[in-house]
Amino acid sequence: MPLASPAPRRPMHTRAIECRGYEREDGLWDIEAHLTDTKTYVHLRREGGRERQAGEPIHDMWLRVTIDLDMKIHAVEAVTDSGPYARCGDITPGFGALVGLTIGVGWRRGIAERVGGVKGCTHLVELLGPLGTTAFQATGRARQERAAGKPVTRKPYQLNSCHVYQDDSPAVLERWPDFYTGALPAPPK
Repeated sequence: MPLASPAPRRPMHTRAIECRGYEREDGLWDIEAHLTDTKTYVHLRREGGRERQAGEPIHDMWLRVTIDLDMKIHAVEAVTDSGPYARCGDITPGFGALVGLTIGVGWRRGIAERVGGVKGCTHLVELLGPLGTTAFQATGRARQERAAGKPVTRKPYQLNSCHVYQDDSPAVLERWPDFYTGALPAPPK
């Protein structure tokens, strides 16, 4: 269901984020994220005062993170094709500091420690959130196949991550009955 009809308005700014996951032939996975910011009107670039046309990206940035099925990062590539300042792309090699980090518990803390603040770029760091969830979505089938037949011994990371996966919910009873904490339903008569 779409949002309710808005008040009369005109578009001014668009931020587009697209993430994609790829299974590689070597057994690793590439997760890519792309961010663009555009305005609907002509405006001046902050540095140098060059006129930027409507639709011309203010930010045009890319990230590729290569992971294994344990969600450990093996390689990172960051590119800034466009930013408000000429130096914006100078920080992209610093995103290599993410190599060795695991997407999962502590992910955001690890990002902040390695590429947060002056060690990184606000916009590229922002891409790491949806990139991380895309990594889980892209590798889900392969991780499930790898775990097939093995008992689940660790608490699934999804538990209590949202209202649907609250540990006493019907979804948890169905998917991870060993971790369900609610009252068991009465057996059918």
